[in-house]
Amino acid sequence: MARYGRLLTDAQWEKIRPLLPKRPKRPQGGRPPKDDRKVLEGILWILRSGARWCDLPEEFPSPTTCWRRLRDWEEQGVWLTIWRAFLAELNQREQLDWSESFLYSASPHDARLAEETLASVRVSRRHRRGRPRQKARRVIADRAYDSDPLRERLATRGIELIAPHRWNRSKPRQQDGRALRRYRRRWKVERTLAWLGNFRRLVVRYDRSITIYEAFFHIACFMIVLRRVLK
Repeated sequence: MARYGRLLTDAQWEKIRPLLPKRPKRPQGGRPPKDDRKVLEGILWILRSGARWCDLPEEFPSPTTCWRRLRDWEEQGVWLTIWRAFLAELNQREQLDWSESFLYSASPHDARLAEETLASVRVSRRHRRGRPRQKARRVIADRAYDSDPLRERLATRGIELIAPHRWNRSKPRQQDGRALRRYRRRWKVERTLAWLGNFRRLVVRYDRSITIYEAFFHIACFMIVLRRVLK
């Protein structure tokens, strides 16, 4: 069993703590809320182990407390805000590669979601004015995204789509082998999935609520990015 203090180092906590909501004072008194760090440690224990909430060790706050804090802060956008804040810090250090983005899919129908996914990218510019950065120069995707209309729409936004052509393609090819060499860099996707696989709660979706699953996903993502921030 993981012991308290091993899931979150002091350095990690000092980066996360200022980004959490400030708790209002209670003039009427009452029971104080559970410590944020201990609650987050409990959430991380579940996320990393993949265990059930009822298996949460007693050294953490109650499963109900941790679950409610996880849900409430996801609904308030806290977890996503923390992830974007750490990405913004890497962006400020020029440690984010905006030249390429990757999309992969097991279904051709998911190609319809490509533009919506790209439009959702938001990395703020810390200590700088202007719109958040959200556009890569190239999008590298698998064969399911081979769509001339999609290529044209992305091109109008200044984005080049690099994807192998479908075997049954009837129209002339639109890119040569030189561009497709970049397709070999898809190992980055597999590496990222391997990182996420270390958070066992994400491997199998036990949670019926999409809010809870998204909360776990956002926390896993900001913990991965946080390792880079603290290097």
